[in-house]
Amino acid sequence: MSREDKIAQTFVELADTLVADFDVIDFLQQLTVRCRDIFAVTDAAVVLAYPGPQMYSAAPCDPSPALSKVVDLALHEGPALDAYRTAEPVAPGDLARAPAAWGDFTKQARDAGYTYACAVPLRLRRDTLGSLLLLRATDSPVPLDDLAMAQAFADAATIGLIHARTLRHTDTGTINEQLHGALHGRILIEQAKGYLAAHRDVSLGDAFDLMRDHARRNGLMLSTVAQNAIDAGDLPRPPAPPRPPESRTRERPNRRLPD
Repeated sequence: MSREDKIAQTFVELADTLVADFDVIDFLQQLTVRCRDIFAVTDAAVVLAYPGPQMYSAAPCDPSPALSKVVDLALHEGPALDAYRTAEPVAPGDLARAPAAWGDFTKQARDAGYTYACAVPLRLRRDTLGSLLLLRATDSPVPLDDLAMAQAFADAATIGLIHARTLRHTDTGTINEQLHGALHGRILIEQAKGYLAAHRDVSLGDAFDLMRDHARRNGLMLSTVAQNAIDAGDLPRPPAPPRPPESRTRERPNRRLPD
């Protein structure tokens, strides 16, 4: 698939939120996967605000230990928080010359092998839901054209999330609650990966792929699959197909013909 095809497919995926079984966790996870693939960044993560200025990590659901530590600090300082607070992109920055205010974030990111960091806000007009953090471990930053495309992805994701809220006839508080639930869902998925990896004797990454594929194939919420992996140690059984309506032949009463 060409890069242009991947970009077009990503916009379609980010618009596909007006469905009854919309899964916020899987939606944000897919956004980070597409960014890693299309922009050739080393890692990507989404951070969300709920409520007010406090930030929470929501994705990815399969982070490396090094990325987890970097994202934890990104909630308190660094480009992701700056992008959220200003509602403006934070251009690709060399972490060797990062602002002093990013001190702990910069140190943790460089210790993890990252060399450049940038972020774009998840915004729509006056609504800013969080930001998308892009990290690179190369000798060059994310190109500005890619940063502009990442902003377009982030804008589309925000529109999709707000449209999902509209479909459910809810208010802004409820969509924030759904996004906050993504944090708890990520914690649930982290636990489930361990249970499933031990049961299936696979890696944590493979365990996550098994859960996500099973959820998509069977129309289940990723958090539902994760909870079953914790409770039963394995994937849930696929939902039973709906039973076809039974065809019953009505017995007609015997009617006596008039003499």
